[in-house]
Amino acid sequence: MRRFGCFILIACLAALAFVAFQFVHGWTQAGPSTADKTIVIAEGTTLTRAAVQLKAEGLVTSADAFLTRAKVFGAGDPIKAGEYEIPKGASNADILKILQGGKAVARLVTIPEGMPSVLVRERLMAVDDLTGDIPVPEEGSVLPDSYAYEKGEPRAAVLKRMQTAMTKTLATLWADRSPSTIVKSPREAIILASIVEKETGVPEERPMVAGVYTNRLRTGMMLQADPTIIYPITKGKPLGRRIRKSEIAAVNDYNTYAMTGLPKGPIANPGRLSIVAVLNPAPTRALYFVADGKGGHIFADTLQQHNENVRKWFEIRRARGEL
Repeated sequence: MRRFGCFILIACLAALAFVAFQFVHGWTQAGPSTADKTIVIAEGTTLTRAAVQLKAEGLVTSADAFLTRAKVFGAGDPIKAGEYEIPKGASNADILKILQGGKAVARLVTIPEGMPSVLVRERLMAVDDLTGDIPVPEEGSVLPDSYAYEKGEPRAAVLKRMQTAMTKTLATLWADRSPSTIVKSPREAIILASIVEKETGVPEERPMVAGVYTNRLRTGMMLQADPTIIYPITKGKPLGRRIRKSEIAAVNDYNTYAMTGLPKGPIANPGRLSIVAVLNPAPTRALYFVADGKGGHIFADTLQQHNENVRKWFEIRRARGEL
C-alpha cells in the first residue's frame, strides 16, 4: 500500500510538472498563425477583450490561456491602441510585447508643399484604407506634411488633423512675425505664401521672392504672378500648356496681371517655410525676378537690369530649343 501510495504521489507530481511545463512552454512556443496578420486594437480595449480578439484572428490557441499567461509572465504595462503587424508563428510572449510596445503599422499620407485643395481631396480619396467622402477643403486650410492614419479611419478625421495643424502652425508663426511683413492678417499671410510657394521650388529663395512681392505691394505695383492666372482656370491643377494672351488679360479675383494687391484667396496650400518667408521677408530692394536656367531665379532692383536678365533667359531657352 505504501508503495502504491508513493506511486500515486509520484504520478501526481509528474502530472503537475508536465502541466506546469506546458503552461510555461506555451508562453514562448510558436503560435498557431501560419501567415503574417494585422490586427487593430481599438482605443480602450482591455487585455481580456484583446485575448478574445487574438483567438478570433487565429493568433493564439486559447484566449483564457493567453490571458492567464500574460498576467503571470508578462510585464504590467497596458496594451496600446493601434494597428499591429503580427508575424506568423508569433508566440504569446511576442504578441504581448508587440501590443505593449505600441509600434503600430505606419500608414502615412503625404501632402506636398503647394498642393491645391482639389488635389488634396483626390489624394485622400485615393487612399483605400480610409473611409467616407469629403468635400474639397477650403484652399490654404491644409498644412502640407505627412500624416499618420489608421486603417478604416474616416477621411474627414484625417483632413481635420491636417487643417488643425495649419491653424496651430499659422497662429504660432503669426505671433513671431517681423515688423517688415506687408500682410495685415493671417489670411493675407496664407494668400501671399501660396503665391511664393508656387513661384519657386528652391527653399532658399522663398524669403527673397517674398521680399520682392512685399516691395511690389508696398509701392502699389502689380504682383504679376503667373500662378494666379492659372488658378481660376484649373483650380490649381497643372495647366499643361502655355498661358494664352487672353488669359493674361483676363479680369477676375485672382489674376494679378490685371489687378493690384492680393488675390481674393490662396491659390494653393503653402508649406511652413513659405509662410515663414512672407512673415519674415528678406530685406531687399529687388522688384523683379526671372528664371536663371538652373532651377532658380535672378533678382533685379531695376527694370533695366530685369530686361537684361530676361534677354539672357530667352537666349537659354532658344539654345534648349524651347522657342
